[in-house]
Amino acid sequence: MSDFTVDPVIAGLTHQLADWPLCRVFLYNDARYQWGLLVPRRAGVIEMCDLSPADQVQLMAEIVKLSGAIRTLPGVEKLNVGNLGNMVPQLHVHVVGRRKGDPAWPGPVWGHSDPQPWPKPAESPLALALK
Repeated sequence: MSDFTVDPVIAGLTHQLADWPLCRVFLYNDARYQWGLLVPRRAGVIEMCDLSPADQVQLMAEIVKLSGAIRTLPGVEKLNVGNLGNMVPQLHVHVVGRRKGDPAWPGPVWGHSDPQPWPKPAESPLALALK
């Protein structure tokens, strides 16, 4: 039995979309961005170096897969991929589709303003792309 759980902060800011071989895939609840989040389903993992070598390879494959999906979505001109973990120590990777003139452009998306929730997360472009 696994003792993997998703940090409550992540759970409160996202909507679960899928389980991939390593990661649980989430939609970040901010309709201004095409924003996905990957959380490896491994208990106690804080840094990428905490993963086994095989899981490190799988994480990169899933980052590339999510990046490819987001890159095709409307309005995406550039991808930002980040693994900060300053507020939530559980390992998670953000993949954010950006465009010139988006609300945070050209700065980072974190902390510039309050999110604008998706009215129907299951119908967001990312959710539909991953079905």
